[in-house]
Amino acid sequence: MKETKQGLASPEARAAMHELMGAFEAFKAANDARLEEMERKGVADGLLEEKVARIDQAVAGAQGRLDRLMSEMRRPQLEAESLPPGASRRPPLGGEGEFKSYLRSGTTAGLIEVKAGLDTGPTSGGYVVPEQTERLIERRLMAASPMREIATVRTVASGVFRKPVSTAGVEAGWVAETAARPETDPAMLELLEFPAADLYASPAATQALLDDAMVDLDDWLAAEVEDAFAAQETEAFVAGNGTNKPRGFLSYTTVADADAEWGEIGYVASGAAGAFATEDPVDKLIDLIYAPKAQYRAGARFVMNRKTAGMIRKFKDADGNYVWSPATQPGATSSLLGYPVTEIETMPDVAADSLSIAFGDFRRGYLIVDRAGVRVLRDPFTAKPYVLFYTTKRVGGGVQNFDAIKVMKFSAS
Repeated sequence: MKETKQGLASPEARAAMHELMGAFEAFKAANDARLEEMERKGVADGLLEEKVARIDQAVAGAQGRLDRLMSEMRRPQLEAESLPPGASRRPPLGGEGEFKSYLRSGTTAGLIEVKAGLDTGPTSGGYVVPEQTERLIERRLMAASPMREIATVRTVASGVFRKPVSTAGVEAGWVAETAARPETDPAMLELLEFPAADLYASPAATQALLDDAMVDLDDWLAAEVEDAFAAQETEAFVAGNGTNKPRGFLSYTTVADADAEWGEIGYVASGAAGAFATEDPVDKLIDLIYAPKAQYRAGARFVMNRKTAGMIRKFKDADGNYVWSPATQPGATSSLLGYPVTEIETMPDVAADSLSIAFGDFRRGYLIVDRAGVRVLRDPFTAKPYVLFYTTKRVGGGVQNFDAIKVMKFSAS
């Protein structure tokens, strides 16, 4: 099994990019007219407001199509096996072939069985998928889940990953050549724990599909669980409470950034309850950029949902330039004030006291933990005439560096 690399963008991706650029230019023209009318009359015409909103939706739609096409291009594809005329497809040797036999007919010879029990979790049981299939599922999840693209992902062998971190470094001081060297305070260490929780899906297939020799069951299973796993993971990585699921970065205690301590996420107030400040809203975004320390800004990015992005798309800086820039080439992302933007739809909408925008270096700030081993239990009885494949993987996550991620709270202070 090999991953096919995508060297050049497809014609569809290039067309979507040009559509995005054209829509954004039309959006800027309509929004400029709206702002000019507001300066003259104090209020914009309703038809003009509707036009700006309509074009904004077109920009968001074009960006969504481009993101979807680029995500599909990044997905690993299995190379088709070339067969001579009249030849039949022979099952591959080794664990992968035995696993496909299990998917097709339920044959369990040669597979590693996972018994249900307290030591592996109440929903365990089934058979461990081959390494090739597990890698395929993980690569497809990497392409489908926006958090997996921006965070650190680590595969571990145990149910709980423990990471010691230094919350305060070793102190140092200056002394004269012959002066006494008093003992300095040692580093302060804290142990962070990232337990892995069960994530499951039960894709169904007919026996006719399983009997079709031309269907690659590895790829079929990975594609079936991809969307279900990615949606659940992304929601948990953002706002999960840590109970039987990963802990999202928005679930930690948030305090004003100036008062934030280790274990808390610092926030910058937007300047108004449930909205951006009426005067100079861009200044609050700049404050959010400078909330993390300098070492975290180099790899930082904004995270928000599409509705919030639509609000910010209308903002201009003091020189009259739009602070939002669309992607200029396939594979690139939109940027805000020079920093890339990752759209995650599970981020909350702007509302009173909402944490609708996050900024920081998520690769250094957030850790995703994958427990090695994906399990599959074949069930031909529950939903006849369909065959269910109860697929389980164990995933954890949480903040590993509280200095690297900051959020904007939509409040007056």
